Amino acid sequence: MTGPILVVNPNSNPAVTAGMDTALAPYRLPGAPEIHCLTLEDGPFGIESQADAQNAIQPLMRLVKARQDAGAIVIACYSDPGLDVCRTLTAAPVFGIQEAGILTAMARADRFGVIAVADGSIPRHRLALRRMGVLGRLAAERAVNLSVDDTARPEAFDRLREVGAALKSDGAEALVLGCAGMARHQAPLTEALGLPVIDPVRAAVAMALGTLLAR
Repeated sequence: MTGPILVVNPNSNPAVTAGMDTALAPYRLPGAPEIHCLTLEDGPFGIESQADAQNAIQPLMRLVKARQDAGAIVIACYSDPGLDVCRTLTAAPVFGIQEAGILTAMARADRFGVIAVADGSIPRHRLALRRMGVLGRLAAERAVNLSVDDTARPEAFDRLREVGAALKSDGAEALVLGCAGMARHQAPLTEALGLPVIDPVRAAVAMALGTLLAR
């Protein structure tokens, strides 16, 4: 049997990890690889800037090197910190949630929108979209301008719905949640907005499961 899928929260906020763990309950299938959600205790409390993303890479590398038992690894931060280097440190497939979320949105719709945590995150995300060659499929990206911790709370829903509605008006036909902490809002946003809302953590784990089950 293959090793577990490690879903690593690169920030040190356990509430974000707990939210991901709850959201992934439907993916824990009989006979399938186990899914373990981990908190990177040496990471920043929230990854909200390029500096935060850079500061998460070294402890993330140490964790990946130490867990050679993993069947697959998911880097559960929308900045995909350390994705390229972590792929060189293990034989296991490594998935970034930003990349997985965008690919999933494009499989559901022609044009997608992104709900970002903060305005400062958007230029960093656009660099990743340019690297992927998919900027032409982006309708728009808008920020809720809350902290990562705040987006994980029920009180954030109204703000996410407001931004999601604006993105729908921008022409987005599917939305990607731009933070792992937003997982709890995926289902109610889908219902409220009437279009697919992609939780990138679930998208990445679905890819990891598919890869391992195909073996």
